[in-house]
Amino acid sequence: MNTKLYVLLAAAVLALSACNKSDEAAAAADQAQAAATDAATAAGDAATAAGDAAAAATDAAATATTDAAAQAGDAAAAAATDAAATTADAAADAAAATADAAAATADKADAAAEEVKK
Repeated sequence: MNTKLYVLLAAAVLALSACNKSDEAAAAADQAQAAATDAATAAGDAATAAGDAAAAATDAAATATTDAAAQAGDAAAAAATDAAATTADAAADAAAATADAAAATADKADAAAEEVKK
C-alpha cells in the first residue's frame, strides 16, 4: 500500500512540474510575441522617421535651390548638387539606422524564440 502511495505522489509531483513548465513556456511565447510586435513597431517607426527625414531634406534642398537660383545660375547649380548629395546621405543614414534597428529586434526575437524552445 505504501508503494502505491509513493508512486501516486511521484506522479502528482511530475504532473505539477509539467504544468509549471507549460506555464513558463506559454509565458516565454507571450514574451516572444510581444518582442516581435515591438520589433515590427520599431521597424515601422524607423521607416517613418526615414521618410520624414528624406522629406525634410528634400524641402530644405528645394528652399536652398530656390534662393540660390535667385542670386545666380551657377550658385543655384552648386546648391542643387550639394542639396541632392545631402538628401542622398540623409536617406542612406536613415536606411542604415532602420536596418540596424530591424537586425537588433530580429536578434531579440530569435533569442526569445530560442528561450521558448528550451
